[in-house]
Amino acid sequence: MTNREIINAIEEFAPLSFQEAWDNSGWQLGEPDAECTGVLLCVDVTPPVLLEAARRGCNLIVSHHPLIFKGLKRITGRDRVERCVAGALRRGISVYSSHTATDCAPGGVSWEMARRLGLKNVEELDSSGLGVIGDLEPALVWDEFADKVKQAFGARVLKCSRIPFDGWTIGRVGLCGGAAAEFLPQALGRGAQAYVTADCKLNQFIDHADDLLLVDAGHFETEQCTKDLFYRVISEKFPNFAVWKSTEEENPVVYV
Repeated sequence: MTNREIINAIEEFAPLSFQEAWDNSGWQLGEPDAECTGVLLCVDVTPPVLLEAARRGCNLIVSHHPLIFKGLKRITGRDRVERCVAGALRRGISVYSSHTATDCAPGGVSWEMARRLGLKNVEELDSSGLGVIGDLEPALVWDEFADKVKQAFGARVLKCSRIPFDGWTIGRVGLCGGAAAEFLPQALGRGAQAYVTADCKLNQFIDHADDLLLVDAGHFETEQCTKDLFYRVISEKFPNFAVWKSTEEENPVVYV
């Protein structure tokens, strides 16, 4: 089994043609045609993730966020990216990232979010494939919905807009993993009573406070489901192959 064979399965699910123009999904470094000894899945490549891959005997890491977004002019260990590039090359570990390709893929990040929330009648929110909208059955009062979001995405806290009125009930929900508050108008246009995403700005909470419940559940929290997506894709294609979801990876945001 080669690294390329593993990644072919990922690209069948999330072709690189799906990624946004600004993105850098795909091979980050390493040897695509090397024999694969195991795969470690993560959201971001960090030094602890590299050490975990080496400890588990994995020479391929599949991440959601690209390790390399911009061109590197030098590799001197001055930041996380340079340290990880050097460490991966030193240990013979290849890295592949599927970012907006997985965000836009049918069955991708937002679809997995909808599955975790138990939404019905799920449809694409945007023509690019980013975001979905679906129905929550039965509908929930806003604070019950907030608890459901916390449980679904492992979020300790949520940032929410003030509710339009007491007893606001939510039966139609828009979702998009990561930083995607720009799709609020599409969610409203499709009748959403709540929109769940991450990295929302103050003006977005202000501008839509009377329209729907805007929920910022955290970037890491809404996208850590990618590990389950990648695991499912690889395991269904290669059921007896060694695939691991990183246990060393931690949310980089600490709530105090």
